[in-house]
Amino acid sequence: MLEKWAKNWEEAVQIEDTRLSGVKILTPRRFGDARGFFCESWNRQTMAAHGLTYDFVQDNHSFSTQVGTLRGLHFQAPPHAQDKLVRCGRGRLFDVAVDIRKGSPSYGRWIGVELSFENGRQLLVPAGFLHGFVTREPETEIIYKCTDLYAPQTEGAVRFDDPEIGIDWGLEGREPVLSEKDAAAPGLKDLDSPFTWEARAP
Repeated sequence: MLEKWAKNWEEAVQIEDTRLSGVKILTPRRFGDARGFFCESWNRQTMAAHGLTYDFVQDNHSFSTQVGTLRGLHFQAPPHAQDKLVRCGRGRLFDVAVDIRKGSPSYGRWIGVELSFENGRQLLVPAGFLHGFVTREPETEIIYKCTDLYAPQTEGAVRFDDPEIGIDWGLEGREPVLSEKDAAAPGLKDLDSPFTWEARAP
């Protein structure tokens, strides 16, 4: 059932902090009636009012046919580092961010959030984090915004099952569907991260 919310800009989106600094969960409000619903998946003015000032320049759309399709853990290094805003257009997925900022008190820690068409949630993954996801329904679509263009020469990856990170992907014994590239990714201990944590003044 669609939830009917009062339509005003201050209530246009719910923003939740996570245990990883900078990683946030955004839930845009859905305005529904008998026809369906409408929502603004991104509004620069509304987000800026919440201190989120991102200049997204590329939208990506990924389709996975099978349950257990796993993509990640990926990043792009400076000068083409990407902030990402990830949502699910159809189906259901488990979206993950891992802190790889040198000097960060949460280096190597991860957060995972279920994104689905039904819950409308989005995960904001800043530069300095690995990103990956696994599908939990067949024919799942993932749509995400990026603040820099795809630059394959700056791509990096870490193994999805690295024991130092210890992500629980919820596979329940199922073998993930991986690309050859992701299956051959190195471990976190072999990564010379190009990102550095900067402490913010209180």
